[in-house]
Amino acid sequence: MPLSKSAKINELLTRMGIYSASQVVAHYPRRYDDFTPSDPGILLHLQDKQRIVIEGQVISAPKNMFFRKVSKTTFYFRSGRLDFVVTVWNQPYYARTLIQNETYTLEASYDAKSHGLNLLQMKRGILPPEDRIVPLYTLPREYPQHLFRNLVAKSLGELKGKIYDVIPSSLRQKYRLIPKEEAVRHIHFPADREDLRQGQRVLKYEEALLFSLKNQLIRLQNKALVREKVAKVNREKIRGFVSSLPYSLTNSQKEAVAEILKDLDANTLMYRLLQGDVGMGKTLVAFLAMYGVYTKGEQSALMAPTDALAKQHYKNIVSFFEGTGVTCALLTGSMLPKERKAVLSGLRDGSIDVVVGTHALFSQDVEYASLSLAVIDEQHKFGVNQRAVLAAKGDHCDLLLMSATPIPRTLAMTIYGDLDVSTLTEFPAKARKIKTKIVKTKDSCVDQAIFNSLQNGGRVYVVAPQIEEGEDAQSSVLSLSRSYEKRFPGKVALLHGKLAEEEKEIALASFYGGLRPILVSTSVIEVGIDVKEADTMIIHDPTHFALSSLHQLRGRIGRNGQSAICYLLYDGKDEEDLEKLRILVDYEDGFKIAEEDLRLRGPGEMVGVKQSGLPSLEMANLIADFKMFEAARDDATMILSHPEEKEFQSILRLAQKGLGEFIP
Repeated sequence: MPLSKSAKINELLTRMGIYSASQVVAHYPRRYDDFTPSDPGILLHLQDKQRIVIEGQVISAPKNMFFRKVSKTTFYFRSGRLDFVVTVWNQPYYARTLIQNETYTLEASYDAKSHGLNLLQMKRGILPPEDRIVPLYTLPREYPQHLFRNLVAKSLGELKGKIYDVIPSSLRQKYRLIPKEEAVRHIHFPADREDLRQGQRVLKYEEALLFSLKNQLIRLQNKALVREKVAKVNREKIRGFVSSLPYSLTNSQKEAVAEILKDLDANTLMYRLLQGDVGMGKTLVAFLAMYGVYTKGEQSALMAPTDALAKQHYKNIVSFFEGTGVTCALLTGSMLPKERKAVLSGLRDGSIDVVVGTHALFSQDVEYASLSLAVIDEQHKFGVNQRAVLAAKGDHCDLLLMSATPIPRTLAMTIYGDLDVSTLTEFPAKARKIKTKIVKTKDSCVDQAIFNSLQNGGRVYVVAPQIEEGEDAQSSVLSLSRSYEKRFPGKVALLHGKLAEEEKEIALASFYGGLRPILVSTSVIEVGIDVKEADTMIIHDPTHFALSSLHQLRGRIGRNGQSAICYLLYDGKDEEDLEKLRILVDYEDGFKIAEEDLRLRGPGEMVGVKQSGLPSLEMANLIADFKMFEAARDDATMILSHPEEKEFQSILRLAQKGLGEFIP
């Protein structure tokens, strides 16, 4: 039965993946417009940019002023005994629609410089309490908010008495949680802030508990896999090899290597995450783990998300293992059939010890003689099923996942509850010296920085968020390459994902060699491109990227310890965007940046939650609600230690979905 009488609305709901009343009420608001009046006491001590809501009267006729393409509307507003000058930017119609001496409720931010208010939005009249907190949903542009709110109200009526509690009763009592049906109603139609808070507590905790249960179930599955016979790593050979390296390992690298070698000697499956900031030497640790496997007489595979990164790793690993007897091979989807056949034969008969590649490594026709370790770089770009397929190529193959999006260890334990975590915390001798600046697109300092870099034999990255030319030509890698070619003729190479492999290789080779020292590219350079001479980066429209991606991009320069500069080209005035970009200016610590990234956008793609088989988080935030996740992790442990309890059966069945028939 259709949810709406309108065919157009039903089409929009289908586009959203909503087909039932239960799916309607599970589509929670993304945020709320809160018109609850501010405490009158704070109005006398406002801070710059502070948001307030006040009720009162417009006491002067609004006036418009125009400056080129900018309009400014001002009027006086009286709230109680206080008068404010209110400014409205680029909405001149307010001068026609506001009624003098009429009552309004307005939301504004305080401007300390002018001692006035910048209007955010306003409503006519004094709002009744039940209309002060208005939910706003993520909807197609054609779907009005009020119509969806009407559908939610109708769906809640249909589901009355049918929304069941997922959280076990003992835990609901422990945390004094209201019933789920009441919580869902409070989320959509809160009478006040306390209603909203109580509703959010229930739904956030439910998400956190299911997240923790699934995490721990996956971990138990992994630990249940055992190998009958395990060859031991030859520690003497490892020590000899490490002492022969032309550099010393950092303390955290030594600790990570020791943890991994211990796992390789165990009869249980290793499922470990190796994380660290850009430039901390994760790849070196992974290479040493692969050498450890070689001393056991077994094979290793290193999987990267792109051909470019796989080739970079292959080049490095051949150099790293030179003179050791380790045989290495590259396997990608773009190889010639003859080359591919030779590699497949070597993997099958065991003559290849280490293979580096892309998704091609777990193709159906790829067989290994003795695959013992799979290393997966940029692990969040691969789903849990892809990891499992590669691991299944060996007899309970160990897995080492690498991520350059580092997060604090306690947080990592919560997010990656199914993994053991090794964290690199120190830079090798050549620490980065990168400055980051926010400048306007046409600032002359950008071209000057490029000129200086080229004069000194450097390399320059120019990064754009999109390939095709659309409404915003500044964002197009194609138009930017033409623009930079005009300013620096014969110096520009172009790289993006839609180029043929041969074209990509030519572009990279000309950049590496310095023939074309300016590389205009999309974010495909985010990982794997290692050009020691690169000292300058220009990122156009940086707000199109997540913070962690910007930090990763920035990590492509200054890799040889030289001073480097990263320009973020931004012409906007949005305070939230500027706040985000200033984090890059203020911090070089990848842990801090990743934490801010989590705070701003949640875990999502950043940590692979969307691909991992774990429940996605609609309500909870791993940073803001970290204490709740810690409590949920402990509660999940308790539930799994008493699976026979009747009150735990329902949530255990729910958490088990998609994980096979494993019983704790």
